[in-house]
Amino acid sequence: MTPKFLDLLQRYEARATFFLIGHYVRECPDLAREISVRGHAIGCHTETHANLLLASRRRTHYEISRGSESIAAVTGVLPKLFRPPWGFRNPWIAAVARELHLRVVMWTLLPNDWRAPSAPWLIDRMQPIATRAAVNGQNATGTGDVLCLHDGYHARQNGDRSRTLAALEHWLPRWRDLGLKFATIEGAVPTPAR
Repeated sequence: MTPKFLDLLQRYEARATFFLIGHYVRECPDLAREISVRGHAIGCHTETHANLLLASRRRTHYEISRGSESIAAVTGVLPKLFRPPWGFRNPWIAAVARELHLRVVMWTLLPNDWRAPSAPWLIDRMQPIATRAAVNGQNATGTGDVLCLHDGYHARQNGDRSRTLAALEHWLPRWRDLGLKFATIEGAVPTPAR
């Protein structure tokens, strides 16, 4: 599915941030490189998509560092961003991420695309972005959403994300017509001064 997502994003000149799982990066290195070559940012999503909620500091460090190393080995770029699987955070995720020079990234809209029963169901769950854009207008600055969608499945390769693709095919031209810009996390939210 990822090549179809990349083609769709290219059609609308949309940039995205892909949070990749390390062991899949090693299994599909050409795909990881293509994501980068097409101008998208790549962040770390751990080595195995482990649930870090109850993980030890040592396991947390391993998952994040090994995932980042896998991405760097294939793309030549060490990621700067990290998104914890399922959004679960433990007491040391922030510290480990800082130690590895990563920013922890979450979302403002999680439409649960991994369990979407249909494309129309998912399209409805993505409506808040258009609603906020219409309310805020084109002159608004500093507004926007971090939309969390999935191009794959964490437990195995080739997960069916056709409903997610269909929902994006519906929304990308409409969001563009509302004046929204599509950016990577780093493009939308610059690194804060230290």
